[in-house]
Amino acid sequence: MQANKKKKNDTDTGIAGLSPDSPLRGFVGYNLKRAYMSIHSDFVASLTHLDLKPTTYSALAIINENPDISQTDLARSLAMERSNIVVMVDELQARGLIVRNKVPTDRRVYALRTTAKGIELFLEASRAVQKHEDKLLEGFGPEERAHLVEMLIRIQQVK
Repeated sequence: MQANKKKKNDTDTGIAGLSPDSPLRGFVGYNLKRAYMSIHSDFVASLTHLDLKPTTYSALAIINENPDISQTDLARSLAMERSNIVVMVDELQARGLIVRNKVPTDRRVYALRTTAKGIELFLEASRAVQKHEDKLLEGFGPEERAHLVEMLIRIQQVK
């Protein structure tokens, strides 16, 4: 970049006052990606002080709400590969946030459950995530928030 040229950011306008990405702004996928990029960095920051990542928080939430869930069902719920779940479960267990117990009827299956420490961290993290969501959606009323969530769920269900 030359010294006399100013770097444009994504809010700068281009030719005739149009945003350089104006041809893309009509696409839902493009706007979802842009919204995700805005949301994700703040979401990550809201959990950093708890030494949690979004995926480990999500796993902890699902385990907490579904005591004795199997690793396979956890992987399915998070749309992750089972091998990646094993690494995450190992981390949560090493931190004392969950326990992994063998299922008596099937020795190949582990039942996952949060510990008291895991429940405490989950509740604290959930408060941080709620604060993040409240900041993100401060201009939205309760009905708008509910409608946004409903529409996003509908998009996810399209196969």
